[in-house]
Amino acid sequence: MMSQEQKSTVQTTGHVWDDDLREATNPLPNWWLWTFYITIIFAIVYWVLYPAWPIGKSFTKGMGNNISYTAKTVDGKEVQKSTHWNMRAKLMAEMNEAQAAQQKYVAKVAATPLADVPKDAELMQFVQSSGKTLFSDNCAACHQAGGQGKVGMAPNLVDDSWIYGGSYEKINETITNGRNGMMPAFHGVLTDEKITQVANYVLSLSGEPHNAEAAKAGDAIFHGEGGCLVCHGPDAKGNQDLGSANLTDKIWLWANVPAQSTPEGKLDEVRKVITAGVSRGKMPTWGGRLSAEQIKVLTVYVHDVLGGGK
Repeated sequence: MMSQEQKSTVQTTGHVWDDDLREATNPLPNWWLWTFYITIIFAIVYWVLYPAWPIGKSFTKGMGNNISYTAKTVDGKEVQKSTHWNMRAKLMAEMNEAQAAQQKYVAKVAATPLADVPKDAELMQFVQSSGKTLFSDNCAACHQAGGQGKVGMAPNLVDDSWIYGGSYEKINETITNGRNGMMPAFHGVLTDEKITQVANYVLSLSGEPHNAEAAKAGDAIFHGEGGCLVCHGPDAKGNQDLGSANLTDKIWLWANVPAQSTPEGKLDEVRKVITAGVSRGKMPTWGGRLSAEQIKVLTVYVHDVLGGGK
């Protein structure tokens, strides 16, 4: 039998290096061993119950319950399918359940006139939650998460300045059909000096620092040979039928004037837009991507939740 002294002595394999370095044979703690054994048992049970091992082009299906979900065929018809348990099928089933729960609200949105939707508190709760998701998935990439837009890219949707109109009908029309706004380049049409003069006039309309003499000459060009009034109107307040911007409201979409701290920088921003024109005013059509009910929800969300409609 092992003496008490031997039990308290660290056991080694007998290998010794550098006279005093020995290889110990201390046993692993029991709690560690049992944890290891439990993980092995858990893995085996998991392999049996759930899809786990690849086999050629397939995999073990597990013994979990089958899951039913709705899928669409190539021609757009919905069919009920049943498959073995897997995360994709589970996700599809949960999405179908969520969509089914939303159907009564979708039907109610479809049957309610746009202007009457905000009057229904329960329906507006649905618009807020569903609209936020729709906006995040489809609109936030350009208009930003809060709808504040980005100068040089997409309009601000939370103010009252709407180049195509901010009524329910106009917003719905914009989302459904998209927009294809543009402004021609004046490089080669006007000299650099005249472009500078028009830029000074545009700055003067918003009360920005400008050269008064150049702005006076720019006024004549704006209403004369430049032909700017054709789109922006004689009062420079824009035209919603054309999507031309209001140049008098201090709201800048294409020229990032607010970001400039010097008069020269502000002038250069306006000059660049007049010189090169605008070719980035295109908004894609969503009528073929989203349902009429989804577009209706987005319309009310933008108008009443973001607060940018008229």
